[in-house]
Amino acid sequence: MLLAVFADIHANRQAFGACLDAARARGAERIICLGDYVGYGGDPEWTVEAVMGLVDRGAVAVRGNHDNAVATTTDSMNVEAQIAIEWTRDRLSATQRRFLAELPLTLQEDDRLYVHSEASQPARWRYVQDTSDAARSIVATPAHITFCGHIHRPALYSMSSAAKMTSLVPTSGVPVKLLRDRRWVAVLGSVGQPRDGDPAASFAMFDTRSREISYCRVPYDVEAAAKRIRENGLPLWLADRLRTGR
Repeated sequence: MLLAVFADIHANRQAFGACLDAARARGAERIICLGDYVGYGGDPEWTVEAVMGLVDRGAVAVRGNHDNAVATTTDSMNVEAQIAIEWTRDRLSATQRRFLAELPLTLQEDDRLYVHSEASQPARWRYVQDTSDAARSIVATPAHITFCGHIHRPALYSMSSAAKMTSLVPTSGVPVKLLRDRRWVAVLGSVGQPRDGDPAASFAMFDTRSREISYCRVPYDVEAAAKRIRENGLPLWLADRLRTGR
């Protein structure tokens, strides 16, 4: 089965729409969403409704920290993120807020684990930034592959049977075979707010038969997404950073 995996959409309608179109053009048979559907961007209602529709049609979705913050006012965020969440909370319907609140933190499917942050303590929202973070996540689960997001920068980590760690920054469009004699953490880039210096939206395709993962970049209408942020009175920095992917 060919999976399309998305993370950190952040209410960016233009980016998510472009990524969905690209995934379907590549033959995606199942959609996986790794959280943070809201926050930062200007179209939270549309984005949550889109994810709800995907789930109704068989997609998998887990909860991210920004989704969690919609219902949990004690979550701590930076000033810009907090402003966006408070604005988002008022925009979403009760049904949309309940959908986000009831999403699981993790989901296991065959030999794969889906989580927003990392597997050892998902509710602490820790980043996978290096091999030690990845190792902590790997040993916390029996899954062969853990798919996560949260950091907005794509990366791949693996652990050998002797617990030796390796890491790489994947090249867009170049498949990587996730060998069965190693265990893996596949960190997704961000659909709606990339932070690796490339403003193009990011997602991944994973073939469960060949065990190959391909990271994909999709240009989208950045100016339209930035305009939605500005016209809704959100911090201008959230719009400006879309142009640089930072």
